[in-house]
Amino acid sequence: MACVREAGNSGPGSRPPARRALAPRLQVLAAAALFSTGGAAIKAVHLSGWPVACLRSSIAAAALVLLLPQVRRRPTARMLAVAACYAVTMILFVQANKLTTAASTIYLQSTAPLFVLLLSPWLLGERIRRADLLSIATIAVGLVLLVTGLEPASATAPRPLQGNLLAALSGLTWALTIMGMRGLGRGGGAPTAGDGKTAARRASESGGAAGHESHDGAAGSLGAAGGAFGDVAAPRSAPIVAAFWGNVLAAAAALPLSLPLPASRATDWLVLAFLGLFQIALAYILLARGVGGVPALETSLLLMLEPVLNPLWAWLVHGERIGPRVLAGGALILAATLLNSWHDARLAARERGAAAVV
Repeated sequence: MACVREAGNSGPGSRPPARRALAPRLQVLAAAALFSTGGAAIKAVHLSGWPVACLRSSIAAAALVLLLPQVRRRPTARMLAVAACYAVTMILFVQANKLTTAASTIYLQSTAPLFVLLLSPWLLGERIRRADLLSIATIAVGLVLLVTGLEPASATAPRPLQGNLLAALSGLTWALTIMGMRGLGRGGGAPTAGDGKTAARRASESGGAAGHESHDGAAGSLGAAGGAFGDVAAPRSAPIVAAFWGNVLAAAAALPLSLPLPASRATDWLVLAFLGLFQIALAYILLARGVGGVPALETSLLLMLEPVLNPLWAWLVHGERIGPRVLAGGALILAATLLNSWHDARLAARERGAAAVV
């Protein structure tokens, strides 16, 4: 990742300060836009969820190992544990998109902050603050609205209830991925760009990757764990390595249930190539390059472009509509996530100010 020069330096290849400030923000926005295409693209492939998950992650892993030298290292046991959580998230994201609407999938996966807040005291040693209780309650209400706000079955959402349950489960596995990547970032000795509680948005494929998937990323969908990738330029880039191995594990886990591959069209392979190369791999590379130059709160805000655009692409491509309860639930979840990010940023600023005085 190219290093951002200090404002006072003026090397021969240095760019004006305004361009240096704009470039990482455009990279994060581009990553969020790519993450957001996951739902519509997955639905456009005329294959079941298992082969889509397998081939999407296979292509993404191949692209990442070719384009990011830092992933070519032996993973530790902790990396593989985080990668396993991420792999499950990637598979759940694909399966949910095949069964329910893209809007329900991305909004339910965006409940990851609820699980992060609830699990942080046990897994990260972080106590729940009084201000977090409002976020927990708001996201919980949004979760109930989403799970119960079932739309009639349709060609692109044949089993909404089952898909919603899988998407909600992906919120839990994405939360575990976020916390694991935060722990890896700490272990790498490099500070992350944001707090683990504010990192959840893909998510993802990424996304995506992490996606997903948010990511899912996944990422995206990983796409929401921008803070977890704040140390990708450091010698020990453990989170991005875990994301790579997550794609490897997802492809391996889905392979037995994908064979033999059913008949497919050339268009299916083109969409799968887009999912692996652009929706996951390129999105993660852009996120990795941009997140180090953008404050944590602003990163969270920019990555909110994914859940905003995701249902829009599904509507434009497949005619999927968002019901009022789904829309209300998604709005509550996104609003609670933004408010929690803002509160965490203010708290971090006060702590930095107090440390500077001391």
